[in-house]
Amino acid sequence: QVQLVESGGGLVQAGGSLRLSCAASGRTFNLGWFRQAPGKERDFVASISWTGGRIYYADSVKGRFTISRDNAKLTVSLQMNSLKPEDTAVYYCAADNGSRSKWFPGTGVRDYDYWGQGTRVTVSS
Repeated sequence: QVQLVESGGGLVQAGGSLRLSCAASGRTFNLGWFRQAPGKERDFVASISWTGGRIYYADSVKGRFTISRDNAKLTVSLQMNSLKPEDTAVYYCAADNGSRSKWFPGTGVRDYDYWGQGTRVTVSS
C-alpha cells in the first residue's frame, strides 16, 4: 500500500499561482492529479508516467499548469499559473501500482489505485 498526502492548497486571486505537492510513502509508478468542484464529478487534470517521459493535460489547464515528479524524493507536483475562478476545487493526487499493461494517458479515476485526501484550492475573482 502507498499513502499519498497533498499540500500547498489555499486561497489565491485570479491570475495568481499556486504549487501543489504530493508526498508518497513509497515508490510509485504512474501519477495523476484530479480535481473536484462543489457538486461536480472528480475530473482529470494532468498525468505523468513513472519515467517522466509521458505527460498529458486536460484541455482546460493546458498551457497554465505543469506536472512534474521527483522520484528520489517520492513526490509529484502541480505548478498552477494564471489561475481562474473555475479552477476552484479540491485537488487530489493519485498513483497506480505498476501492474497495468497499458496506462497512458491515465485520464480516468479507474486508472489509479491509491489516492490522497485532497487539498483545497480557492480562486477568487
